[in-house]
Amino acid sequence: MTDYAEDADGSESSDTDAPLTLYLVKRLEMVVRALMDDALRPHGLTTLQYTALTVLEQRGELSSAQLARRSFVTPQTMHEMVQWLERHELVRRRRDETNRRALLISLTTRGRELVTTCAPMIDSLERRVLDSMNPGERLVFRECLDRGYAALTPLVQQRTESGDTPASGS
Repeated sequence: MTDYAEDADGSESSDTDAPLTLYLVKRLEMVVRALMDDALRPHGLTTLQYTALTVLEQRGELSSAQLARRSFVTPQTMHEMVQWLERHELVRRRRDETNRRALLISLTTRGRELVTTCAPMIDSLERRVLDSMNPGERLVFRECLDRGYAALTPLVQQRTESGDTPASGS
């Protein structure tokens, strides 16, 4: 796929030597993930565990399947993660009164405190990325990431519905 960019003089040029945009997104994700893991490690968490805790903080009680979808991991991975988080008293599970077969997961006080402790480090990392952009660029960057996510999400849903294994979140 050839992408076209506008040169400084306003003329259009092919940037066939430039890396694919998806590669750039993945490269950013890998650096962010490594730095988040480094920041969270002293607190005994991985990026995926922290993500699950922040999803629960924002959304409240969720089933394991809902939490898996919102945390970008498979249900199997989430099941193992919830067991670990529960053993470390960061989450609790209780029966859903409307669906007795389902368990709802929520943060414990300890889990909430850990999110509060770790959030400034993650916020600082985000600021570091966004500080390289002016306010308008930040807005466009976020909007473009959201649109890209929205464009690909139906593909993941189709894979899930057809029985294909969704991305593992790794």
